This record gives sequence, C-alpha cells and structure tokens, in this order.
Amino acid sequence: MSTQEMPRWRTDDLYTGLDDARFTADLEALRSEVRELTELFDTQGVRKGGAAVSAEALAQAIDALNSVSRRLGEVRAYVNAFTSTDSRDAAAQQRMGELTTLALPLSPLHSRLTAWLGGAEEGQLHDLFAGSELVRDHEHFVRRAVTFARYQMTPAEEDLAAQLRPSGAGGWAKLHGNFTSQLRGEYRGESLPVTALRALATDPDESVRRDAFDAELKVWEQSSTVTAACMNGVKGEDGTLARRRGFAEPLDVSLLQNGIDRETLGAMQGAVVRSLPDFRRYFAAKARALGKEKLDWWDLFAPLGESQTEWTYPAGADFVERQFRGYSDKLGDFAARAFAEDWVDAGPRDGKRGGAFCMGWRQGDSRILMNHSPSLDSVSTLAHELGHGYHNLVKAGRTPLQKQTPMTLAETASIFCETIIQNAALESAEGAEKLYVLETQLLGHAQVVVDIHSRFLFERAVFEKRAERDLTAQELCDLMTGAQRESYGDALATLHPYMWAVKPHYYGSTFYNYPYTFGLLFGLGLYAQYEKARAEGQAQDFQRRYDELLSATGLADARTLAQDFGIDLHAPDFWEGSLNVIRRQIDEYERTVG
Repeated sequence: MSTQEMPRWRTDDLYTGLDDARFTADLEALRSEVRELTELFDTQGVRKGGAAVSAEALAQAIDALNSVSRRLGEVRAYVNAFTSTDSRDAAAQQRMGELTTLALPLSPLHSRLTAWLGGAEEGQLHDLFAGSELVRDHEHFVRRAVTFARYQMTPAEEDLAAQLRPSGAGGWAKLHGNFTSQLRGEYRGESLPVTALRALATDPDESVRRDAFDAELKVWEQSSTVTAACMNGVKGEDGTLARRRGFAEPLDVSLLQNGIDRETLGAMQGAVVRSLPDFRRYFAAKARALGKEKLDWWDLFAPLGESQTEWTYPAGADFVERQFRGYSDKLGDFAARAFAEDWVDAGPRDGKRGGAFCMGWRQGDSRILMNHSPSLDSVSTLAHELGHGYHNLVKAGRTPLQKQTPMTLAETASIFCETIIQNAALESAEGAEKLYVLETQLLGHAQVVVDIHSRFLFERAVFEKRAERDLTAQELCDLMTGAQRESYGDALATLHPYMWAVKPHYYGSTFYNYPYTFGLLFGLGLYAQYEKARAEGQAQDFQRRYDELLSATGLADARTLAQDFGIDLHAPDFWEGSLNVIRRQIDEYERTVG
C-alpha cells in the first residue's frame, strides 16, 4: 500500500473546510464566550484579594470554563488536523494564529481563578463542596488550584507571562515544529524528508541505515542554529518562570503538573537505573545477532528475526481490531468504529509532522496521526494511539475540567493496548518470528526506559546550564551524548548528538519524558493484574475497575488511583515487578539469539 493510498483522517464531520461559514461562526461564538467569561470573572470578583469565594460564584465560574473549553477543544482540534498534516498550509497556519490570539485571555483567567481559590482553608473548602454539587464534582480540580496558588506570581506578572507565551516559548515551539517538518537531506543522490531518512533506521541493510544516519546528521547539523535557538528560547523562559514562581527547579513544576511526588519519581528512577545493566544485555545480544562487537546508533532499530505475518496498514488494523476484541467487545467495537469512520491519518508525506499522537475530537471521538511502515512496531504504535482514543471514549461523560489528565496517567491505556498487541503476536510465534516479536517489544521498552532516561538527564542538565546563559549547538550536543553514555553505558559504539533537535517533546513541555516511563511500568503492572484476574475468572470485574480508573484520571492523583488496585507507587517493589517482566523478555531474547 503506497503512502498516497493509506487512509487520511476525516474532518468534514465537524466542518466542510477552514472557510466553512459554520467554522467562522463558531470562532466568533468562542470569541464571545471568552469575553463573557472575562466579564463574569470581573463581576464575581474572581481574583486574588477579590470577593469572598462562594459555592454559587465558583459553580458559575466552573460551568463557564467548561463551556469555553469544550468549544475551544473542538475548534483547535479541527485546525490542528490541517497544520499537523501539512505545515505549508498557509490558511491553516493563519487560522491557528487567529485561534491562539483569541484564546490568549484564558490562561490569565485560569490564573485568576487559581489565585482566588488560593487562600481557602480546609473548612472553607468543605463549605464550598457542601454548597454545590457541581463544585463537589470538581473537587480534584479545586484542590489542585489551591496547591498551584502557592506558586503564583503577582496577577499582573501571570497575565503578562500568559500574553507573552505565544511569542515566547510557544513561538519557539511552533517554529521548531514547522521548520523541522520541512527539512530534507541528500541520500544516495535523492532528496528525502528528514522523517523518511529516520524511517530508514529500520531497514535490514546496514549500509542503508548507516548512510541514512549520516545524511540525517548532516541535516541536523546544518539546521542547528535554528533548533538551538528554539531550545534556548523554550528552556530559558520555562526556567525563568519556574524560579520566579518559587519552585526549587523546573522538575518540580513537572511533578506538580503530572500529579506525582518526588518519592514516586525517586522510587521509579531508582528501579530504572538498576535495570540499565539488563538492557545492556539486550543490546549486547542484538550486537551478536548482527555480527558486531557493539551496536552503532543506526543499529538500534535494525530488524531482527523474520516475520511471515503481513504488517501492511490494512493487515495491521485488522490484527489490532481482532486482538482488542479478545480483551473485550467494547474495546473491539471501538477500534472497528475508528477504522470505519476514518479516524486515522496513517501514511508519511511531505509537510506532515513525524511521530504519532492522538487528539480528542468531539463527544468521545478522537483523531490519530501516525507514519506507518510495514512492521509490528508500527502496528504497536497504532494500538498505542488507539489506547489514547479509548481513554477519551471512557472519559466522554466528564466535563473538560474533569478530563484534565496528567501525562503520567495519560499513558496508561495506550501502554495497556500496546501490550495486548505485542503479547498476542508473541503467543504463537516460533523461531525467527519469535525473535522478531521479542525484538519489537524490547526495542520499544529500551526506548521508553533507557533512551527516555537519557532525555531526562539531558533536560535536567540543560535547565541547569541555561540558567547561566544561552547554550551553543555544540554544548547541547555534548550534553546529549553525555546523557546517552550514562544511560547506554558501553553498549553503543556510536551516539546521536542531535537527538535534542529531533525530539519535539523538549519544545512543547517541561520534562516531557519520564511520564512515558511511568506509563509503561504502570501499564505493565496493571496488565499483570489483568492476566491474574483472567486466570481466576475475574476478567470482567477487572475490566470494569480498569474503565473506572481511566474515567477518573482527572479526578484524583496517580497514587490515590493506584491504591485502588493495591499498588503503592512509593514502593520500589512495584517498579521492580514491572521491570522484571522486561527482564524475563531479555532472558528469552538472549536464549532465542543463542
């Protein structure tokens, strides 16, 4: 199936186009709602030192915020459906700029609400929850606001920071996304998008992988002035605001946003570090299988084994639907509907951003972007993103403020669904096919544990250095390779100094890395509980509790939700248990390689 023949996501169920009169009308309605929300906050005295907080006034504020967020979510998703698939679409970029400007007042309004609630004592909170069912339903949102209020600047400073964001860190992030989506490199006399060069990392021919790697590095080197400026702009602003708001370091901002504490992160990271020698066993076994003493960076994604299974997009979609149905009819029906209604934009093409993501669309529907290649890894990516879509489905009955899910918990359903697919592929595999599936599993696990750890170390070092001055592209490369050496150890003969330019995560959010590791290990732990429940004839009870957990990811912090499954996130044993699942896969991999 050629790239052009792969399905593209449907957008006309919202609007017929960016020039649709209904779209323009909704933009104007959104503009009016934002203005009315501002007037409501002014009238009710929603600000630090304003009117006393009452249950009635807070309920009105929450209801209005939900209304604006609901409309904004749909309009923003629609425009993003165009900008993410074609960064050269001038009309879409113009609409996105218009929408960004229109939504500018919302961040200061959120800050005002946070400051307004900041002085509330426990007794006052109790009265607020008792006085309004709507406020009581949003208890977690209110309590988080009270916590965030401790780290606010003055109202004028918060307003200024929000107003400057689109032309500051937000502008740098937008530049990075648009700029890198259009980069091309020379490969064996042919000009290819950088995403296509990176896709060649999975080619079975080492000379292809090596030449593509060399071509890719030249692209990043030639563009490093721009990408380094983007990195300095984003991290400079984020670091400055973190210090100004009273955080000891930017990592603390991330922990608060992701709903976990340092004890949880420490327990998880400690287990990760202890697992690194085991992952190096995997890398060493892969090097032996490739006939090399050590892996080079271009070997990390090299295929091993041989699959007799067809992993084209249609075959992969059919496999995903069948395996999802093996878990539950609800999950299988969800996948069938996603495919039938064209929720997926599957193939790579010029101007389309790399990687994959899932975004909410409307009323529990989603849209999924990916760049499919004929491999189990790509099919796993499809399952992963559909997991996010299933999460959106079970949260459909919640309000926008209740749906706000920290990234740590946002990866739960995606990892769970990915595990369903990979375990199903492994179940009947033998010989070369078994090695192929194990390789796919461990390649993904190594990225989420080992490479993510290097990204975490890199970002922490960047924030530390950036507090002093701008960093040159070479300094960023040195920090990147230093972090890679610490994570990969002596397993690799070649490193990738420009991974800081490759990954968009650095530019969109603070510490957009370790939550993936959390999601993997938390998801593996939950899947182990599912297997136990299935063996005991309790699968349906687990599925009910699991859906309840997914539905409630915006209603409580991670540790509270985990406790309902008997999981203590402060206990190293839980994290070790999930990593032991991977260790057993490494043992089997070594035996299979021989």
